[in-house]
Amino acid sequence: MDAVLVVNADLGPLHRVSVKHAIRMLLRQVAEIHEAEPDRLIGVYPMPRVVRLVQYVVTKWRYSAGPAWSRTGVIARDEGRCGYCGGHATTVDHVMPRSRGGKNTWRNTVAACGGCNQRKGDRTPAEARMPLRVTPRVPTWAALAAR
Repeated sequence: MDAVLVVNADLGPLHRVSVKHAIRMLLRQVAEIHEAEPDRLIGVYPMPRVVRLVQYVVTKWRYSAGPAWSRTGVIARDEGRCGYCGGHATTVDHVMPRSRGGKNTWRNTVAACGGCNQRKGDRTPAEARMPLRVTPRVPTWAALAAR
């Protein structure tokens, strides 16, 4: 299924949802079809490309310090590449280990492959002699949404 763009009442983009979710929004009357696929129907509704919310939703949170930390966000930020070897990352490693007071923050975590994560263990990259290939940073909303 294709994704449907959800725009605010002022036509500012918010996020994408599945077609099924968009139809539910139409049924609950919280959104209207703004743009549709020509000659394609789902029941009585045209196949939506873009739905517009009926009431404006305040989105000040998007302009705050940045998105909340998450494991999937860290892997998306690092484009699925290990911060140590550049291989395929499936885990998240704490630069300053949690056993030493490291926190779940954007600047303290990098995506890592299982082998590098286990090899580093509860040491810092300098102690493990495993230099980071990337500098951990706080991503923007736009950078995470593009992935």
